[in-house]
Order: sequence, then C-alpha cells, then structure tokens
Amino acid sequence: MNQLTELPENLPVPEDDGACDHLPGLKLPALSLSATNGESINLSTHSGWMVIYCYPMTGRPDRELPAGWNTIPGARGCTPQACAFRDHYQELAALDTDVYGLSTQTSDDQLEAKQRLHLPFELLSDHKLDFANALKLPVFETDNMKLIKRLTMIMHDGTIKKVFYPVFPPDSNATQVIEWLHTNKI
Repeated sequence: MNQLTELPENLPVPEDDGACDHLPGLKLPALSLSATNGESINLSTHSGWMVIYCYPMTGRPDRELPAGWNTIPGARGCTPQACAFRDHYQELAALDTDVYGLSTQTSDDQLEAKQRLHLPFELLSDHKLDFANALKLPVFETDNMKLIKRLTMIMHDGTIKKVFYPVFPPDSNATQVIEWLHTNKI
C-alpha cells in the first residue's frame, strides 16, 4: 500500500512551460461533466466565484501508482492537494466560492477518493478530455493514460480570472487560492 497523504522528499519541481498563459480571460466551454454525486454539471453556467483544481489522478490504497510516478514533475501530490481544499473548504465557502476537483479519472475512481478523503465538494470526470481539449489544458502521458497536469483556475461567472500553474507544492495550493481571493475578489 502506498502512503498517499504525504509528499515524499526531493520531488522534482515542475517548471512553468507557458502552457496555461492563454487561459486568463477565457470563458469556460459549454459542456457537461459527470460529478461524484451522479449529476451532470455544466461549469460554464455557474454564476459567482468558483475554483477548479485540476489534478492528474488520485491514488488508491488498493492500487500501485504508475511506474516512476514520483519522478514525473508535478505528478505526485493529488491526495494532499484534495485534503488541503477539504481542510480549507469552510474558508472558501465564507468567500462565496464553490470548489470542484477535476481529473481524467472515471467517476467511480473519483467517488472512492471523495468518500475515503471525506471531501465536502464534488469531483468532476473529464475522462474523454473534452474539457481539457476545449481549453487546451496541458496534459502528459504515462502508463497508457493521458492525464491533465496540475493547475488551478479561479473563475467568476464562467470566466477564468486567475490560473495557478505549475502548482507546487500541491498541499499549499488551497492557501494560495484563499490569499488571491482575499486580495483580488471583486
């Protein structure tokens, strides 16, 4: 079993390759994603403030991580990132900001993580990469899987206002989001 909640020392730090420079100011695509509550959610119709943290994949205690996972810059840390958003969820709610996690994993795998980690928000499945392709999000491939690189977007009324990319360390991302909202929220 893997220790998923802690970040190993000496993880490679991802570099900003400019792959998200085009995102601020874009409107979210009008498409629906499967959520862990069984609903289909169209993020483009969301009004108000929203955070979407995109992550490669949440590991499961009953499965091994992909080979070399810790050596891929930015891959490791999905569980600590999710737990940080869980732990800061009330602060985000107090800022009238909704939170979603998004990955290419199936809703079944995401539901396992949501229940195990006691996440108070929904995880969204982009298993066909429709959302990622529409926004031209950065992806990488490993073990015959195409995964979204870790990034976090803050939106208002369906328009991207801020992008955190690359996100490192992932367990500090929720705090960065809250700080940005305190400083920049209209």
